[in-house]
Amino acid sequence: MKIAKSNLIDPQHNGLYAMVALALSLFVFAYSSRFGQVSILLYYALWLPLVMIDYRRVLGDYRRFGWIFAFGIFACLSLFWSAAPGVTARAGLQYVSHIICALIAMRLVNVSTLIHGMIVGIGLVLVFSLLFGVYHFDPLDGTFSFVGAFASKNQLGFYASLGVYFSFATFFMARERSYWLGPAALVGVVACYCLYAAQSATSALTTVAVIGICLGMRMLSMLSPHKRKLVFLAAIVIGIFTAIGALYGGAVDSILGIFGKDSTLTGRTYLWQQGIAAAGDAPLVGVGYQAYWVQGFSEAERLWTEFFIGSRSGFHFHNTFIETVVETGIVGLFLLCSVLLITMFGHLVRFLSQDLSIEASVLFGVAILLFMRAFVEVDILNPYHIGSFLLYFSAGRLTVAAPRSSFDDVCFQAGAR
Repeated sequence: MKIAKSNLIDPQHNGLYAMVALALSLFVFAYSSRFGQVSILLYYALWLPLVMIDYRRVLGDYRRFGWIFAFGIFACLSLFWSAAPGVTARAGLQYVSHIICALIAMRLVNVSTLIHGMIVGIGLVLVFSLLFGVYHFDPLDGTFSFVGAFASKNQLGFYASLGVYFSFATFFMARERSYWLGPAALVGVVACYCLYAAQSATSALTTVAVIGICLGMRMLSMLSPHKRKLVFLAAIVIGIFTAIGALYGGAVDSILGIFGKDSTLTGRTYLWQQGIAAAGDAPLVGVGYQAYWVQGFSEAERLWTEFFIGSRSGFHFHNTFIETVVETGIVGLFLLCSVLLITMFGHLVRFLSQDLSIEASVLFGVAILLFMRAFVEVDILNPYHIGSFLLYFSAGRLTVAAPRSSFDDVCFQAGAR
């Protein structure tokens, strides 16, 4: 049977290819450090050659993507003042090419295929970690944690969080009534176990928070768009006062205590202080994209030693905003936050304004998860990372017209029947 090449770039007909491409991309993001450059080449091979089929359709009008590319371009330009220009040049080009792949994916993948691809990909990643994973001793808190096939329990925790979220999305947001319910439930159970085994307070708390927010959105979706906005504003006001009360009532310390953490977040507050001090050396444009954590640089070597990072790599300030200011200054922080906030609020507005809003609700959930994790992790600042891929995928979808009854919604409604 001969398959037309044009079907590979048609979201209505490329479901199998797009799902496999997403799943393999996730596997590459998770374990490229284990499998090396060959796996990165596979990632590029999944998306870039599609441009040759119909570049106008695959790439779209890049004049509309200026705000999406702004941070990546600035990261590349930072090589001119970087403390490690070679590192910055390579990393900057990788980040821009990563954005391009995410934008290609967002034009070829509808939200139903996104959910299916994430379910399959996360399932592969977590099963691989369960089969070949190990436990690591954390000298800072004196505990052993399951890190899977990753170098950090927080990385395993992030994929587990995404597994829980997309399983939840399958049942309660997409309202599937098909054979995908079984795999989604299985991946959800595996993800919950990995979340428990990793003992990552960050991942567990943000997962619970996002699921709670999405449950609220699910109830809001039953209302008309006008009523949704009124109820949402009321919920925001109540949420703010509740959060303030919990903060002053000691709820934060109580929650952290459940995970064996204290108010220092296992040394993160000290690391944040060091990052803020480092940002003061070049507050406007930073020291250069990925030019701080470089072997041989005194401050990086000192922090690696203090935090027992024997590999002298793969470390950061555990805060996206601080890390961004250190590397690219206030300018870079503004550009990256613009992408994150526009994406989050853009999909929120679409959700509140549309009758059928499956895509908007799913991608808003992704954006709010990335936003919450940005305060304690660095998921959107690096190339070949599932966090940055999802951010730019979600951002790109805002540049595509959102009809009141999109193809994705029709697909889900048909599946429900």
